[in-house]
Amino acid sequence: MISRREVLMGMAAVPLAAAPTPLKVCVFSKHFQWTDIKETAMIAKQLGFDGVDMTLRKGGHVLPERVADDLPKAQETIRKAGSELTMVTAEILDPSTPHAEAIVKTMKSIGLKHYRWGGFKLTDGKPIPAQLDAFKRKSKDLEAMNKQYGVCAMYHTHSGFNQLGASIWDLWYSLKDLDTNYVGVNFDIGHATVEGGYGGWINSANLTAPMMRGVALKDFKWGKNAKGAWLPEWCAAGQGMVNYPKFFAMLKANNFQGPVQIHYEYPELGEAHAGKTNLDIPKDKFIAILKRDLDYVRAGMKAAGI
Repeated sequence: MISRREVLMGMAAVPLAAAPTPLKVCVFSKHFQWTDIKETAMIAKQLGFDGVDMTLRKGGHVLPERVADDLPKAQETIRKAGSELTMVTAEILDPSTPHAEAIVKTMKSIGLKHYRWGGFKLTDGKPIPAQLDAFKRKSKDLEAMNKQYGVCAMYHTHSGFNQLGASIWDLWYSLKDLDTNYVGVNFDIGHATVEGGYGGWINSANLTAPMMRGVALKDFKWGKNAKGAWLPEWCAAGQGMVNYPKFFAMLKANNFQGPVQIHYEYPELGEAHAGKTNLDIPKDKFIAILKRDLDYVRAGMKAAGI
C-alpha cells in the first residue's frame, strides 16, 4: 500500500508543464515618424503593446550609418518608458548592403535577436529559377553573417507583381535548405490573403510555418480606384477579409513564438499610416485607432490561447 504522504511527495516530484508564454505584440514605429523614440515608447506602453518594432533605415528613427551609437540609446530610451525594443525593420538585402554588418553587430551587443529584411523583386523576361538561385546564394551569405552574431533576419512577405515571396513557394524554395533560425520568414497575413484570399493563404501559412520567426497583422477589402481597377484597400483589423481566428489557431497549432507586429496602413490614420513626418489627425484619435486594433488582436489571440 502507498501512503497518502508518498503519493503527495510523488506528485511534487513531477514537474508542472510550463504555461505557454503569451506572444509579444509590438507596434511598428513607421506610424510614429512624426515624433521621437521616447514618445513612441510611452504611447506603446500606455496602450498595452509589449514593445516597439523600430525603423532602422533611411528616414527611420535610427539611421543605419549611426546604428552603433544610436541603437543602444534607443533601446535604453524605450526601456525607461517601460516598454521593450522587440525588433527592428531594416533595409538589409544581403551582407553587402551598406552598414549591414554594423547593424547585426550592434544588435548582438544589446541582446536584440530579430530584424526584418527583404524586398527582392523578380525581373520580367528572365528565367525565374535562375533568379531564385541567385537569391538563395544571397540568403546563404546572410545566414552566415547572422549566425556569426546570433541574430535572425525575417523576410517580410508582400503581395503584388514580381514580389519575391508573394507566391510563397518561391520564398520557401529559397530558404528550405538554410537554417531559418538565422534567415526566416516574417509572414504578413494581410498580404498573404491578398494573394490567396479563398484558401491559398492557408497553404502558404502551412508551408512556411516551420520558417516563421515573426508575423505581421493587417487587414484589407477589395475596392476600385479612380480608374476602375480592383485593388486591395487596407482597413482596420477585423473589418476586412483576413480570417484572424483561423490564422491565430494555426499559430497556436504550430507553436509559433516570434514577435507579432500590428500595421496600421490605412487612411483613417492620416498621413501617419504611410510613415510621414507630420501627424495630421488629432493625437487622441490616433491613439484611439491604435487601441481599437490592439484590443481586437488581443481578444482574438486570447481566444486562440496564444
